[in-house]
Amino acid sequence: MTKSQLADLGRLEEPSLLVLVSLSSGPKHGYAIQTDVAAFARVQLGPGTLYAILPRLERMGLIQALASDDRRRPYRLTGEGAARLRAELDRQGAIARLGLDRLGAER
Repeated sequence: MTKSQLADLGRLEEPSLLVLVSLSSGPKHGYAIQTDVAAFARVQLGPGTLYAILPRLERMGLIQALASDDRRRPYRLTGEGAARLRAELDRQGAIARLGLDRLGAER
């Protein structure tokens, strides 16, 4: 099995993946990311977790902060972020398909 494309995020790997998936549909500010993740993953990202993840993803070049004309700062997925997200989703998808196939074989 290959190393996760986001493994260097440690304990924030899964929440970071959820943030990247959220941003894959377009730029969002923090609260919009939290709301989106809650809707599609049924996971509540607390503000402490989210606001620890955003600067890390930005330093890694996976997201970019955009200019804001109010107090909310939107973020967008970069090309590198999209590539790493795609690779990680492909990897996880392959594992999920294998697991589901094996479960189906046991029935």
